[in-house]
Amino acid sequence: MPGPHLLLVVVVVVAGCLIKTASGFANGKVSQACGNMIPQHGHDSSSKPAPYNITLDKHTFSPGDHITVTLLVAPTSGSISFKGFLIEARDAGNPDGPAVGSFSLLNPSESQLLHCGHTQGSAVSHTSKSKKTEIQAVWEAPKNPPAGVQFMATVVQKYKVYWVQIPGPVVSLNGATGVPPPNPTPTTTTAAVTTTLSALTRPFSSEGCGRSKSCLRDPVGCDPGRDPLCFFLSFTPEERTVLFELSGPADGYLSFALSLDKWMGNDDVYLCVRDGDSVDINAAYASGRTHPELASENVLSDTAWRLADGVIQCRFRRDILLPRQIESRFNLDQSYFLFIAHGRAEDGVIYRHDRQPLISTHQTVITGPPENLAGSRSSLLIKFHGVFMLVAWMTTVTTGVIIARYFKHDWPETRLFGRRLWFQVHRVLMTLTVLLTCVGFSLPFIYRGGWSRHAGSHPYLGCTVMALSFIQPIMALLRPATDSSRRYIFNWMHLGTGTIARVLAVVAIFLGIQQQALLLPGPWSTGVLAGCVVWGVLVDLLLEFHSKVVIVTGRTLAEDEEKILGTHSDSERQRKVSRFKKIVLAVFLVGNVGFLSVLLNTIRNV
Repeated sequence: MPGPHLLLVVVVVVAGCLIKTASGFANGKVSQACGNMIPQHGHDSSSKPAPYNITLDKHTFSPGDHITVTLLVAPTSGSISFKGFLIEARDAGNPDGPAVGSFSLLNPSESQLLHCGHTQGSAVSHTSKSKKTEIQAVWEAPKNPPAGVQFMATVVQKYKVYWVQIPGPVVSLNGATGVPPPNPTPTTTTAAVTTTLSALTRPFSSEGCGRSKSCLRDPVGCDPGRDPLCFFLSFTPEERTVLFELSGPADGYLSFALSLDKWMGNDDVYLCVRDGDSVDINAAYASGRTHPELASENVLSDTAWRLADGVIQCRFRRDILLPRQIESRFNLDQSYFLFIAHGRAEDGVIYRHDRQPLISTHQTVITGPPENLAGSRSSLLIKFHGVFMLVAWMTTVTTGVIIARYFKHDWPETRLFGRRLWFQVHRVLMTLTVLLTCVGFSLPFIYRGGWSRHAGSHPYLGCTVMALSFIQPIMALLRPATDSSRRYIFNWMHLGTGTIARVLAVVAIFLGIQQQALLLPGPWSTGVLAGCVVWGVLVDLLLEFHSKVVIVTGRTLAEDEEKILGTHSDSERQRKVSRFKKIVLAVFLVGNVGFLSVLLNTIRNV
């Protein structure tokens, strides 16, 4: 049974454990750009002369020969570096054709091979967004090469500044005739089409929600025109289009998605990304749990945006039905779940969302009747995970420990199923704790389908608590008899294991309410949880003080009174002590249930 001061320390310790992380996606795995070599950044390539050159160590070759290819900053460009690149070799007579030959790496820390077409290693790209001034790779000629091979590169200086298919030298096959001259300009220069944007003159409003337009809001019923913390999505069907309005507080980007299920992946995504003092609005597609890929076709019209007080607002129209050749876009006459997400962006590059996305509770037809939609940022399974763990480690285990620690000598003649009442109550509460922990422990794994890589130390602590929860009842079943000489070993092991389990469980719960999957509003929710822990510690301290000071002093006075007066006051003193402890237990349960109810209601509303 844990000393109360250990749990009090937990409240202070967990404050340093609440750390949030975000991750980006500049890993250079751009195989989808192999064909036209256009990065899907949603912006046109630069029209200025490229400040980068491609050089070779040979100008003729035979099948199987190796040529060192160097991409570097032009001598006249000064110290202009680049972050991303894609290098390919093409048939000089057909530069729009597939990549020719294969590469091997000379800078494996900064470059990687890509599988373009049917050849492994037929292109080279970056591994990170670190600044570079020179990259080298070795190209191997194929067995049946064309008469001339031209090297070309797409180079990204920063997200919005890049050059597509920068032409390099042409190398000639030995003995070949009619080698085409170098292609002086790239044959494919079209990037993703962008839309002319205009600025909104006033904020959006929730007026008409449920009557003339459908709305998804967080908090429920908020008005983006009045509440800067309101996340708001509305859509209004028109004759052939749907008007979308999106608003919310965000540092870098705000987005929403249409999804066939409640899992991120294979979704039709729409991004409003802040870029300095303006907002870029683009359609994208998320394949699996990956970074969204911007659409190459422009499907949005009448785009407009507004930035004010940290709030991003964007508006656009989209056709209800799109041509079949436009892939990855959903028709709007079907029913979908709606996601709203936001996060950080840098140079137009979006990072992993800051919070769990707001997901509508049910599917809705985008062109259907107007309605007020409800949403949640947490899965029902994760909510039950939080509920079971809170009930187990904030209420049942604490009550069970208090019963075992301070009520052994109460109800001395009362038995339940042949055992003393305190023991049966303690055993029932601890069994319930183990059962709740087992069920709660399994729910995140069911929800995630495995281990979560973004949950920090929380799952490790949870696994430790789960293991200790199993050890406790096993030790209890194997405990020696009360009068055994080895009983003290069991007592200390039982005490130590239980104390460690309770401390780790409390730490895990503090970390758990900061997880994206169940992020409770702070800091007040953390304060309520801390109050629940402190409340249990204070009750434990009070009962400990009462048992060590008041009871011992009262017993001594009673013995003296009995010797002098010959009276028998021990039974009356026991009744008073028992009455006091029962009152304290009742007060503890009322307070504990109060704290617990606030936390459970908060989870329900997340």
